Amino acid sequence: MKKILILSANPKNTNQLRLDGEVREIKDALRLSKNRQQFEIVTESALRVNDLRRSLLDNLPHIVHFSGHGAGSDGLALEDNLGQMQLVSSESLAGLFELFEEQVECVVLNACYSEVQAEAIFQHIDCVIGMNQAIGDKAAIEFATGFYDALAAGSSYRDSFKFGCGAISLQGIPESKTPQIKARKNLSAVAQKIPEKSTVKPEKPKYTKSNSGISQGVSGGTMYGGMQASQGNNNQQTMTNAHNINTPEQQHNLVETANEIKILLQQLEQDNPSQTNSQKMMVVAQAVEQIENNSKFKSRVVGALKVGGVETFKELIDHPLVNKFMAAIDDWGV
Repeated sequence: MKKILILSANPKNTNQLRLDGEVREIKDALRLSKNRQQFEIVTESALRVNDLRRSLLDNLPHIVHFSGHGAGSDGLALEDNLGQMQLVSSESLAGLFELFEEQVECVVLNACYSEVQAEAIFQHIDCVIGMNQAIGDKAAIEFATGFYDALAAGSSYRDSFKFGCGAISLQGIPESKTPQIKARKNLSAVAQKIPEKSTVKPEKPKYTKSNSGISQGVSGGTMYGGMQASQGNNNQQTMTNAHNINTPEQQHNLVETANEIKILLQQLEQDNPSQTNSQKMMVVAQAVEQIENNSKFKSRVVGALKVGGVETFKELIDHPLVNKFMAAIDDWGV
């Protein structure tokens, strides 16, 4: 089954769009298809920046469809906590989708001037659709209807794109050249088989308790505190690159915080498969959730990042999932 994640944002201080109408037409296209059992639709409206990351982590979709406003090189328009416009840059979007390149097959940006973001995301996703100029409500809805009619009927992403452009033209709307596709493969959403999740658990890591005793972990369990003796020299070298550290206490807090994150990731890997990219993202999502639920620990993480910097913090954590973890907390205000 292919999961389609439909995201929409229409901030208060932007022109109002018929986003509900677009979502309804997409649902109808799939509901009326003979292959409707092969698709699952998840929708999220009034999308905020944090919602984007969480929606991808929670749903692990194969197709991501965004409806809303685009601002060209300035980014896509999402919402802040007050419902006002908050732009997300092309670079940030590309970095986020890089974390899902083994899961997401196609991204549709049904927003004005979104070809810039499509080009950036295409570095990591095999099929991305964007708009090379402003697109009207009616044209946007017709494109989505034609695209998903064809996709649900078994057409490839590339051919479904052509059906979407054709749907605009059939209605006599002079915007059929506005959608642009960037695709490496000519895959069909219906025909492609989705690999099943692995049930093999990774080998449990072996822990070495340090002389500094134990500390309470963010999940409520017990963590080994301090750094393992074998890591001492590497950590000392790493600390030489952290130019903002002024006191021994700051250095201690940085090392201790990084170590607790490393052990949290190791503990979660013991209880969850982490062979595929999707499974790794689920481990990271659980780690982030546990830290976010512990305000004191989250505060220490943010403080450590400000003191040591991202690269130093990553080196100290020294875990295979560290890049995914750092990307997941990118919006913590550091």
